[in-house]
Amino acid sequence: MSRVNRRDVARGAIATAAAMTLGAPLVSAQHIRQTLRFVAESDLRILDPIWQTAYVTRNHGYLVYDTLFGTDESLKIKPQMVERTTVSSDGMKYTFTLRDGLRWHDGQPVESEDCVESLKRWGKKDRFGQLLIAHTEKIVPVDKRTFALSLGERFGPVLDALGKPSSNVPFMMPARIASTSAHEQIK
Repeated sequence: MSRVNRRDVARGAIATAAAMTLGAPLVSAQHIRQTLRFVAESDLRILDPIWQTAYVTRNHGYLVYDTLFGTDESLKIKPQMVERTTVSSDGMKYTFTLRDGLRWHDGQPVESEDCVESLKRWGKKDRFGQLLIAHTEKIVPVDKRTFALSLGERFGPVLDALGKPSSNVPFMMPARIASTSAHEQIK
């Protein structure tokens, strides 16, 4: 068993006094500015997330656009822009109703035509989208908040395609932007 001597006690007292004098670091929130600073891993040169599969472009897409479905922490597809999905009894027709009150950055309402044009453009560039579109007979707006995807032949992973989280995500864009040719970058 070791003994404690006066020098050890003195050192401990000095260390304790120094710690108490210094106190906890001063941390304060900035209440004046409301700015989020983000530094990407590389330069953002291409803004079109359908044209380019680089993560910096995809991440920018998530900041600007939205998705019909997302993937949760358990890798389950969950609605995001979609309020309700109805699947016909034969599994050949999917009807999607958008949540009420969705708006684009300019305040314009999100409409089913936006989603139809976005899916058509994405379906020309992404491999999973190409498979979905190859099995699709038609995709059309039903009304301002509802659109339908009718399959020409069975395709089980419809929602998996629409909710995929990897590169070339099926981002929804205003129809005026999404109607850009899939072979041309959005400027």
